[in-house]
This record gives sequence, C-alpha cells and structure tokens, in this order.
Amino acid sequence: MRHVKKKNGVVGQLQPLIIALVAVGIVLAVGFLIMAEIAANTTVAADGNATAAINETRDAIAEIPGWLSIIVITVIGALLLGLVQLFRTR
Repeated sequence: MRHVKKKNGVVGQLQPLIIALVAVGIVLAVGFLIMAEIAANTTVAADGNATAAINETRDAIAEIPGWLSIIVITVIGALLLGLVQLFRTR
C-alpha cells in the first residue's frame, strides 16, 4: 500500500503497460501491412507453398488484436480498483 499514496501513483504504475500496448498495436499493424505486400507479390502468389505459409501466418497473427481489448479492459479495471481502494483507506 505504500506505493499507492496518491492517485498519481496508480496511474504512473500503469504507464509502462499502456506504452507496451500501443507498441504492440503498432507492430501488429506494420506486420499486417508487410504480410499484405508479400501476399500481393506475384512471385509469392505463383508459389502455392509460399501462399499457404503467408495465409497461415496471417491467420495466426489475426487472433492477437482480439486480446488487446481484453487487456485494455483489465487495465482499466485494475485502475478503478486501485482508486477505490485508495479512497476507501482514507
């Protein structure tokens, strides 16, 4: 409880997590753009194995953005619980 002496302490502890979530979102967006460009390449499109590998990789990566919303909701819930606990102890 000594880490949570002020409201700023609760928000400050979540800042690295928020930065990490934004970084993951940006990396995923760039990854999807790169995969789309590779799939549009005529050499890759002509090779069946390469096309299957691109599609399988794209499908595997496509599940990750669905988890980001759950993580954000969890972070917001942790922030609210921390603030409620802070005000309850006063």
